[in-house]
Amino acid sequence: MAAKGDYKKFCWEINNFSSLKTDERCYSVPVMIGDLKWRLFSIIKGCKADYLSVNLEVAHCQPLPSGWRRYVKFSITVVNQRSQQFCVQKETQRWFEQDAPGWGFAEMLPLTKLNANDSGFLVDGHVMIAAEIEVLEVIGTLDESEESVQSNDKVNKTQEVKESIDVNGFQVLPSQVESVRRIFEKHPDIAVGFQVKNQHLRKTFMNFLVNVIETLCQSLQELSNEDLVEIDIGLTYLKDAGFKVDWLEKKLDQVKEKKEKEQSGLVILQGIEKQLHDLMHKCETKKSEVLSIGAPLKFDDVV
Repeated sequence: MAAKGDYKKFCWEINNFSSLKTDERCYSVPVMIGDLKWRLFSIIKGCKADYLSVNLEVAHCQPLPSGWRRYVKFSITVVNQRSQQFCVQKETQRWFEQDAPGWGFAEMLPLTKLNANDSGFLVDGHVMIAAEIEVLEVIGTLDESEESVQSNDKVNKTQEVKESIDVNGFQVLPSQVESVRRIFEKHPDIAVGFQVKNQHLRKTFMNFLVNVIETLCQSLQELSNEDLVEIDIGLTYLKDAGFKVDWLEKKLDQVKEKKEKEQSGLVILQGIEKQLHDLMHKCETKKSEVLSIGAPLKFDDVV
């Protein structure tokens, strides 16, 4: 039986990574979390050219029953096997549903970076992926009989209403209550121009707003340029619906500026690291020469 708080952390080693074909899917061994199994799968290039894509999905051989939903927080890390400091991690929270049982990161890691010599991501042909998965919200079960499914549909609708809490006229998930309250405390007029009356649509818009803010809260290393473009589009979508998000637009501009500085700084840092590597190599070579010159003569060398 699935329950809120079900949690699992596991590692997946992709063997013979270099031999994988473009757009070929590679799957991890499924792990049991709550009432069903989950697994990771990766795609070389995939829908985003020149990137490693890593995704999480429900590993259930039968169709999921109507009304089945799980709100899941998960992080995926491409492990740097030489230094933990350079691991690449991305995190998100998503609904997994009957029609959408999988989600992931299309631009997890550039292939040029992954395949680079001494990058630490590809070692002896192996790539290591770590995952942390936590189930935050549970709606429905895996009982697939017709009678149970029909019964579950009714129960799930009631359960979904009970698990929604009203905050300033918006039905939100228990896990989002504190976040939504803080939004209205700091920006009480944010939804003054939002005229939608349908509660399901209102809930969808507020969930979207919270997800946008949570995405902005990710570290610069986790945020890709594509993420920032999507946030920009999302803010336009919210603004057109009547939300006052000028404060979020300003914050987005600040994050974009920091991202540009980070990227330029990384380019400079990589150049310095290369120079340092070359200098260390010269140092070791010169050190060997000096030691060989200073070595004491043998008896036969003198006589």
